[in-house]
Amino acid sequence: MKSRAVIAGLAALAQESRLALFRLLVKRGPEGYTPTQLTEKLGVPAPTLSFHLKELQRAGLIVAQRSGRFLFYSPNFPHMNQLLEFLTDNCCSLADKDCGPTCGAPATEVARPKRKRA
Repeated sequence: MKSRAVIAGLAALAQESRLALFRLLVKRGPEGYTPTQLTEKLGVPAPTLSFHLKELQRAGLIVAQRSGRFLFYSPNFPHMNQLLEFLTDNCCSLADKDCGPTCGAPATEVARPKRKRA
């Protein structure tokens, strides 16, 4: 994932209403919600919701799917997971000691050269 995509994703989530909207969609899963359902659940006016949906969609964090005459918004799980992976990819890679489960590093680690002590 490129840094620009990560910055766009984080910027889109750096707003309270969009973060709440995204978290609600993640809880719902691939089924998603219609804009009407989201307006009711979040108590956000339709024009404001539309703006936030557009920002999350522009950042690649959500997708819209048409079913009949309804539009359903749901998380773009592959993109979300790539963003999280980018943030944690090199966790503890410069540490002198194993970070253990705190970092969530993969089971197969690449051997790191040990630092010389002064």
